[in-house]
Amino acid sequence: MHLEIITPDKKIFEGEVSEATFPGADGSFQLLKNHAALVSALEKGALSYTTSEGKKSLIVDGGVVEVSDNKIIVLAEKVIG
Repeated sequence: MHLEIITPDKKIFEGEVSEATFPGADGSFQLLKNHAALVSALEKGALSYTTSEGKKSLIVDGGVVEVSDNKIIVLAEKVIG
């Protein structure tokens, strides 16, 4: 899957991932390859993803995630740390 994490200031990450976990407005959720299309609000919390180099994690302060055709776009209000 292709993941992009973008803030109003800059692009934080772009690359291929095998899974990603998000702090959804209704609770944490995980996305795997071939997930159904969705749009979800994000709350403040940990966003993690796994690349070929291992697991990465960061804290987002809200935003939106959109998933379609194995492409994930995260529009984060702010990334902390």
